[in-house]
Amino acid sequence: MELISESARLTSIKPWIRETRTTETRVLNILLVEDDAVDVMNVERAFSKNHITNPLFVAGDGIEALRKLRGDEIPRDRRLVLLDLSLPRMNGIEFLGELRRDPDLASIPVVVLTTSTDDQDRFDAYNLNVAGYLLKPVTFSGFCDLMTAMNKYWAVVEMPMEAGD
Repeated sequence: MELISESARLTSIKPWIRETRTTETRVLNILLVEDDAVDVMNVERAFSKNHITNPLFVAGDGIEALRKLRGDEIPRDRRLVLLDLSLPRMNGIEFLGELRRDPDLASIPVVVLTTSTDDQDRFDAYNLNVAGYLLKPVTFSGFCDLMTAMNKYWAVVEMPMEAGD
């Protein structure tokens, strides 16, 4: 019995359907903007425990995050920002405002990952077009579950390709 992939089956049935990307090659370049070393460690441990192999880049505040996004450190395709709101120098809402004003960075999806239950923070974040607002779980197992669910979701999301790709 020969097994064929769903995309190969669809292509043979409907030749106009072209699957150009597979989930195996769909690397997601994740920038974690977080100043708390324990929270950074929890994300790294959750990735490791759940075999999440996407590259994880870390910035300690909004200024450093913008520098990394504007530079060459993080590949320009399939980027995702995980953003804490309570940050030194430039907080998460200020970072979002600057990101959305920059035409080269404005389309990068951002998921807020915070302890803030403040309605104004949620309102401000969604007004700056965040893709989601997640509360940091209290337990490590809850953190692992959240990272796994988020990884599964972003693995199948279609993102715009960098201009010229």
